[in-house]
Amino acid sequence: MTQKTPKQGIAFFEKYLSFWVILCIIMGILLGNFLGDSIEIINHWTIFTVNIPVAILIWLMIYPMMAQIDFSSIKNVTQNKKGLSITLIINWLIKPFTMAFFAWLFFSQIYQAILSPTDAQAYLAGAILLGAAPCTAMVFVWSYLSGGDANYTLVQVSINDLVLLIAFIPIVEVLLGLHSIAIPYEVLFTSVVIFVVIPLIIGYLSNRFLIQYKGEVWFKTVFLPQLKPVSVMALLGTLVLLFAFQGDKIVANPLHILLISIPLTIQTYFIFFLAWFAGKFLGLNYQTCAPSAMIGASNFFELAVAVAISLFGLNSGASLATVVGVLIEVPIMLSLVEIAKKWRYT
Repeated sequence: MTQKTPKQGIAFFEKYLSFWVILCIIMGILLGNFLGDSIEIINHWTIFTVNIPVAILIWLMIYPMMAQIDFSSIKNVTQNKKGLSITLIINWLIKPFTMAFFAWLFFSQIYQAILSPTDAQAYLAGAILLGAAPCTAMVFVWSYLSGGDANYTLVQVSINDLVLLIAFIPIVEVLLGLHSIAIPYEVLFTSVVIFVVIPLIIGYLSNRFLIQYKGEVWFKTVFLPQLKPVSVMALLGTLVLLFAFQGDKIVANPLHILLISIPLTIQTYFIFFLAWFAGKFLGLNYQTCAPSAMIGASNFFELAVAVAISLFGLNSGASLATVVGVLIEVPIMLSLVEIAKKWRYT
């Protein structure tokens, strides 16, 4: 079966995602100030600790990503063992722990005189959630723009999603526990089931069904393109809602956005260079090395945002930290695409 990676450059909304996020910050703050305390009612619309409006929006974000994954590609897993080894080691044995380290170093040590202990711990929790959720769908775009192997990218994303089902919960629980951040296990488990397992199953079934009855060409050229705007608009709607709750905090401490972005940025470049040079050392060709480096550097920020809201609430510092991850994602990854192309080798 042919791979499902889109054969085009980065879409308009995705290319200017940082601009839309900034716009959502402004809209959210204005909405929060206009509605005042009445907006708090949304914070109580929950079932099993999951906020219903947020759950609907995040489902609309995540489902389009899951629908494009073709797990039948896993049969090709043995074709590039070295590349997949780098992906798995970087994503699951290194990245979560380096993110936790950089977050601790900045939030709890370097920023000690600037941030309150409460804010520092909250931002650290959000960073940990980002670090434990490596990229899924957007890596297709980064791989394509950098000239990576589309078939290999599809395989590594499929494997990565399956590992996510097993590794995300224990890694998050251990790292948050090391920093004395208590979380109810059942809330974390429920979040992963709702925001990963169920969309993954529905996405896989709809992928198989629609391709079987409509054909792969229709699926790739009609269905997926129509689904993309839904995902982006749901993301922007989630951000407006988040900043409606975060508005007073941002207005009072606008510097916090910059403070949060620094360790997240350092982590992104660190992971990219680590994976890149590991790939070169192991003799990977460029078409494999580029997506191997991109998948670890990028984040599954939709999942991180969803879990942060479920665990800590819409108006938490942890949720704010994950949103900053969204803000810096596109410009940083585009810079890494340019670095990869500049360093291209045979």
